[in-house]
Amino acid sequence: MQQSRRTSCLGLAALYFVMGIGGRASGQAPPAPLREFRAAWIATVANIDWPSAPGLSAQEQQKELVALLDKAAELNLNAIVLQVRPACDAMYASKLEPWSEFLTGAMGRPPTPRYDPLEFAVREAHARGLQLHAWFNPYRALHSSSKGPVSDDHVSRKHPGMVREYGGQMWLDPGDNAAIDHSLRVIRDVVKRYDIDGVHLDDYFYPYPVDEGSAKKPFPDDASWATYLDSLDGQKPLSRDDWRRDNVNRFIHRLSEEVKAEKPWVQFGVSPFGIWRPGYPETIRGFDPYEALYADAKLWFQEGWVDYLTPQLYWMIDPPAQSYPVLMNWWIEQNEMGRHLWPGLYTSKVRDSGGWPAAEIVNQVKLTQQSAGAQGNVHFSMKALAGDRGGVATALKQGPYAQPALVPASPWLAEGPAPALPSVAVKRGRGGAAVSWRPAGRGGVAAWVVQTHSRGVWETQVLPADQKELKIDSAVGVQRVAVSAVDRLGRQGPTAIAEVTSAAPAGADRAGRARE
Repeated sequence: MQQSRRTSCLGLAALYFVMGIGGRASGQAPPAPLREFRAAWIATVANIDWPSAPGLSAQEQQKELVALLDKAAELNLNAIVLQVRPACDAMYASKLEPWSEFLTGAMGRPPTPRYDPLEFAVREAHARGLQLHAWFNPYRALHSSSKGPVSDDHVSRKHPGMVREYGGQMWLDPGDNAAIDHSLRVIRDVVKRYDIDGVHLDDYFYPYPVDEGSAKKPFPDDASWATYLDSLDGQKPLSRDDWRRDNVNRFIHRLSEEVKAEKPWVQFGVSPFGIWRPGYPETIRGFDPYEALYADAKLWFQEGWVDYLTPQLYWMIDPPAQSYPVLMNWWIEQNEMGRHLWPGLYTSKVRDSGGWPAAEIVNQVKLTQQSAGAQGNVHFSMKALAGDRGGVATALKQGPYAQPALVPASPWLAEGPAPALPSVAVKRGRGGAAVSWRPAGRGGVAAWVVQTHSRGVWETQVLPADQKELKIDSAVGVQRVAVSAVDRLGRQGPTAIAEVTSAAPAGADRAGRARE
């Protein structure tokens, strides 16, 4: 063991390292931390979650967002999914699309005083140890709740040929190559300029069908269909339904490749409708997104185009036509590439009266934790958790979220070295000790796992990357502290363990670096 010059005459806290082991238990070595993706959507469209109303001042917007992030951290969540592009608009500073009406009250108007909400959100999320996944709507161009005039720099004004009206809203045509290139350029721009942890799409591909008399109104894509037929040069065409599915498939595949080309560590996830097709599995009935939305989520999962899939399993555990565990287990069986499965939960369905009981969501989380192939959930939405609707937040914190958890690792994205063994120093004083640590090596640090051993039990904390000190009250009786670094792909490095109760004069420094 190598001593620092500061400790050569003061005595050295025993310091050594171990690799993480399983279980939360007593003993000399710390248990491996829990692994579970715990996230919530923050929807900005129609001001569902944030901001609470359009046109708030920058200070009010920031205060509201900080309150949501604080609540997420308090509940031991480890990620948020923030909607940054509700409808070909921007909740951030963009040269490609206008400021969102849902942010400032008028499309194209910047916040006052001017700031960048996404830059702010990333910084504040990371400061609390939360990942931030940027949520985009790739095709919706104008939402039905829009009230103000459309700005001149909106895609419907600049490139009206890309946009189709359907169901009281405007949509980019998924069969129009220029429209697809535009959405890809927008998302790639965000990946390049912001320190986000993930790119996220929801369930809106071709729009949900609307009725027209006794039939479904067709999506108005005759022009792009004709362009496709003209391009075949004698080849056999796909059916129109298969062509539409192919349009969405090619977009998903291209987006996956372009995200990784820009930043290989940024995860790409999709949250499709929770049923792939009725009859899969056999007992399941309901809407068919494969046929109606032209979304083949099973293909994207099985091909490994997504790093995670978050099917919206917005049903109770025991209804007759849909069932949370039945659908979850079916999706687990489709995971041929070993990607992440983090089902979406309809937490907003919980009500003080007339809705779901909080126990329904708690039990769904427990079923996920007990499953062999799903490692987390995403809650719709943060508003329900922040308001503790029906006591659901309290029940989660006192139950399945009582202990913090790391985001599951994504080994297929790993590049470069894993985090190295940190150096740890212990400084004792009257009434307690201060433990500090520093990273080593070139691997980046996204979080710290800090575990304290007291009275035979290890307690775990997951701390943000910029926190490098822990104060310990002597009354707690902590005997040793274990520290390890975690990178943004969830890889945990070796653990350094410092003894903090060895006899030494008050105020003595104890520091050192373990041999690797």
